[in-house]
Amino acid sequence: MCAAVYVLSTVTGYVLTSALLLKCPTLLHRKKREAFLSKHISHRGGAGENLENTMAAFKHAVDLGTDMLELDCHLTKDGQVVVSHDSNLQRSTGINAYISDMAYAELPPYLCKLGVTFQRECFCEGGEDKRIPLLRDVFDAFPNTPVNIDIKVNNDMLIKKVSELVIKYDREHLTVWGNASNQVVKKCYKENPRIPVLFSLPRVLQLLGLFYTGLLPFVSLKEQFLEIPMPSIITKLKDPSRLTRSQRLITWLADTLLMRKALFQHLTARGIQVYIWVLNDEEDFQRAFDLGATGVMTDFPTRLKDFMDRNGICKPK
Repeated sequence: MCAAVYVLSTVTGYVLTSALLLKCPTLLHRKKREAFLSKHISHRGGAGENLENTMAAFKHAVDLGTDMLELDCHLTKDGQVVVSHDSNLQRSTGINAYISDMAYAELPPYLCKLGVTFQRECFCEGGEDKRIPLLRDVFDAFPNTPVNIDIKVNNDMLIKKVSELVIKYDREHLTVWGNASNQVVKKCYKENPRIPVLFSLPRVLQLLGLFYTGLLPFVSLKEQFLEIPMPSIITKLKDPSRLTRSQRLITWLADTLLMRKALFQHLTARGIQVYIWVLNDEEDFQRAFDLGATGVMTDFPTRLKDFMDRNGICKPK
């Protein structure tokens, strides 16, 4: 009987303490300093309105007032850091070659028409700008705009050169970098711990485990940005009639576990920004902000801006 009372009192104390610290994390953790806040994030510069990852896309998004540019980086054969999503150029240029096997001057231009990955049966037809830009071009053109860099391959030299560019342009306070790979994120953090990092996929899964076991409030976190998909959007990216019952179940379960307001509120109270990607319609914009996400990543920056303006969602100061 005494043992049962002891176990019950211990568990009750743990649950109450965890719940208190979940609501008030600064009792245990110092809030991370936020150099910038981003509500409006342009995915690949706004891949639904201009050809992805081009200077024209980035300029359009910045002129519109986006809070952050999201882009992807690779390294050419001659050591240039370029802004491109795919390692192979087939989809974007029609040339079956790898960026790492070509010098920058040899890179072909983008095709006139590219599919929008996160919008079903949607294509973007670009204007005159079809050039694959250098990362330094982006830094030169938009010195005050935060940039979210996805390091697309596990390449030590790429990580080193991106860090050198960030330092050269004095952008450590305006940059976040990382990848779904935990190995890449660890290398980024080791190369330059002054540049904030994203949660990798294994770390997102670990985060969820800590949250659902009540341990999260007791654990320190080095990451400053959580970037996660909204699983439910798969029903908009694929024909719903073609989704199997198991796919629907997995999507529902992932969405239920990941889209948690209490989790987002806890992280933001600790100075960790939460971005949800890649959302392209008003229903999903609304849901993301209702859940307490710091920001939304979109292929349609004009659409998101109009939504925010109409609903009084203020840009960060």
